[in-house]
Amino acid sequence: MYHHPLLLTPGPTPIPDRIQRVIQEPMIGHRTKEFEKVAEKAYKGLKPVFGSENDVLIFTSSGTSALEASMVNLVNPDDHVVVIVSGTFGNRFKQIAETYFNHVHVYNVTWGEAVNVNEFMDYLNSLTEDVTAVYTQYCETSTTVVHPIHELGKAIHEKYPETYFVVDGVSCVGAVDVNLKRDNIDVLVAGSQKALMLPPGLAFAAYSDRAKDRFAEVETPRFYLDFNKYIASAENNSTPFTPNVSLYKGVAAYAELVEDEGFNNVIKRHYVIRDGLRAALKALDLPLLVEDEYASPTVTAFVPPTSEEISSIKNQLLNRFNITIAGGQGKLKGKILRIGHLGTIDTADILQCVSALEVILSDLRNESYIGKGTKAYLEVIKDYV
Repeated sequence: MYHHPLLLTPGPTPIPDRIQRVIQEPMIGHRTKEFEKVAEKAYKGLKPVFGSENDVLIFTSSGTSALEASMVNLVNPDDHVVVIVSGTFGNRFKQIAETYFNHVHVYNVTWGEAVNVNEFMDYLNSLTEDVTAVYTQYCETSTTVVHPIHELGKAIHEKYPETYFVVDGVSCVGAVDVNLKRDNIDVLVAGSQKALMLPPGLAFAAYSDRAKDRFAEVETPRFYLDFNKYIASAENNSTPFTPNVSLYKGVAAYAELVEDEGFNNVIKRHYVIRDGLRAALKALDLPLLVEDEYASPTVTAFVPPTSEEISSIKNQLLNRFNITIAGGQGKLKGKILRIGHLGTIDTADILQCVSALEVILSDLRNESYIGKGTKAYLEVIKDYV
C-alpha cells in the first residue's frame, strides 16, 4: 500500500503547501488593519477567477449558503422562478427555492445530459407569468456535466432582458473561463473546497451591477445572508460578522498562486487532464457517462459494467493504493464512479490513478490492461508536460 494518500474526490480537494502554511499562522484580530489588508487581497484577488468587475463576496459558511443567498437576495416570495434540475445539486437549488417561494417552475434535464438551450427557451416561452430569475448549475457535480452557460445566458438575456440569471459554479469556478458581463450572469456562486483548493468552510458570490440594485429592493427576509451587508463591509475591506480569519489568509494565498501560474494556464491544465483521463478510461473499457462536448474539466464520471466492478474499483483504489475517488449520488448512487481532478491536482497525480486502475482491472477481468490506459493518457498530455 502507498503511504501518501491521494484525494481525487470532487471536493474536498488537496490543499497546496503554500495555502496550508498561511492558514496555520498565528491568529490576528478581524477588526484590525492587518486583517483589512488580507481581506482586500482576498476580495480583489478573486475577481479575475470569477470574471467579475465587482469584489467577490466571501461568507464563512458552506457553498450551500451561497446557493440560498443567491435566492433570498434576488427573489420575493410571490415571484416566479425557474430552476434547471439535472442532478443532485440542481435538486438542492429546487429544495431551497421551494422553502422560500410560492411559484417555483422546474425544468428537468436527463441526468448525464446538458441542458438544450433551444428546448429550454421553448419551455421559458411557454410560461404565462413573468420569470424573475433562472437558476442553474455550471457544472452539475453529481453527473459531471458542464452546461452551456455562455449560450444559455445569452439566449435568456436576448429574449428576457429583465430576468436574472444565476449560476452555481461551486464545482468548477477556478477551472473555467467565466465572465459575468460576457455571459450575462447576474450572480455566480462557489465554495472553497473545490477548484479554489481551500479547506471547506467558505462560500463566495460575484454579482452584476443590476443585481446589486436588486439586492437593495428585495423584501424576502434574511439576516446573516444579506448581500447588502457584505457589499457595504467589503467596501471597507471588512466583514459584517466574525469571519474565518485563517481561511481569508488562504484565499489571499490562493490568489497569489493563480497569479504565479497564470489563470489561463490553470484553465488549460484542467482541460488537458480531463482529456487525458477520458482517453485513458476509454482505453480501459470503462464507459464514460457524459459526452465529450459537455464533459467537466474538474470531475469525470465513468460507468463500470457491473456492480461488482464499481465497488471493487473504489475499494481497491483506497485499500491498495491509498487513492480516494467518489461514487454516484441520488439516482446514480451505486451506478457510477467519479474522479475529481481539480485545484492543485496535476498530470502526475492522474497518471498514478490510471496506472492503479490498470492493475485493478487486470486482476478483476483476468486480462492484462497494463500500459493501455497510461499510453492513452500520456499521448494526450505529452505536449502539455
